[in-house]
Amino acid sequence: MRRLMVTGGAGFIGSNFVRYMLGKYPDTFILVYDKLTYAGRMENLEDVAEAFAGRYTFVQGDICNMAAVDSAVQTYAIDTIVNFAAETHVDRSLMEPGSFIQTDVYGTFVLLEAAKKFNLERYHQISTDEVYGQVLTGRSTEKDQLEPRSPYAASKTSGDLMVLAYWESWKLPVTITRGSNNVGPYQYPEKVVPLFATNAIDNQALPVYGDGLQMRDYQYVLDHCEGIDMVLHRGALGQIYNVGTGEEMTNIEMTKLVLATLGKPESLIKHVEDRAGHDRRYALDVSKLRALGWESRHSCAQAVEKTVRWYAENEHWWRPIKSGALYKEYYAQQYGKRLSE
Repeated sequence: MRRLMVTGGAGFIGSNFVRYMLGKYPDTFILVYDKLTYAGRMENLEDVAEAFAGRYTFVQGDICNMAAVDSAVQTYAIDTIVNFAAETHVDRSLMEPGSFIQTDVYGTFVLLEAAKKFNLERYHQISTDEVYGQVLTGRSTEKDQLEPRSPYAASKTSGDLMVLAYWESWKLPVTITRGSNNVGPYQYPEKVVPLFATNAIDNQALPVYGDGLQMRDYQYVLDHCEGIDMVLHRGALGQIYNVGTGEEMTNIEMTKLVLATLGKPESLIKHVEDRAGHDRRYALDVSKLRALGWESRHSCAQAVEKTVRWYAENEHWWRPIKSGALYKEYYAQQYGKRLSE
């Protein structure tokens, strides 16, 4: 596994993974294959292109395009696919579910076909804790029944099942990781922590869905990258591994922590109408991954604080996004009515 094709590598988690892997493994070559939708940005990889010239290259392409995927795999002699490419935002999946099905299900099929056709050493699927549905008590294990409750979660569940089907049907060498809510550098500011951090920096309201008592495991993105790396090198084929801190905090606690980190008043908090089918709690049992020797380096609170500080120190990265027409249109559609009520 020395020549990796990282699909979705210009996105949030993908770009962090590319930077991490190239820095750790001096004999690794990485092809980033990314469609460059609104959340995939070349700016996320500028330092990578400079620091790892000769071991990194970029191809713009859609994972749903079988000919383009096959060409990239052959041209760059790829031996491993790590698939981060996905439509990922639950709120957007409620607005336009069709694109989620296309990318997260059909796109996964295309990549699996390429892995099978060219006899790759590994196909690794990046999944999410949302496939388990809301977990009101206890913790989700890798063997639990899948009960997705949003179009996003359903599309990721379908992708996971396709991956496992290729293992069972053709013994394609696959692994899956299901991560909790990632936070950290380069996360598009539609997601809650960067959204709240950047709003707070500008003294704008922080729109908290419902009572804010939904519980999430906020995981620092580089901890997640280390977990994926561990599974690639030590994980058993055909297996799934949960990745998270193993703890949770309520959304209102997270919101207050964002404000405290920035020295902003809690009067910026505004409770708004909840979103449809909002899962009350996610919680992962991460003992299977810990048994491989992995451990999260950050707690939920440390992950949130570190992320908020990054956004405070890197306004040059997010201000062009939030001042753009595309972002403003989304924000108005998602929060305009809620905030006005």
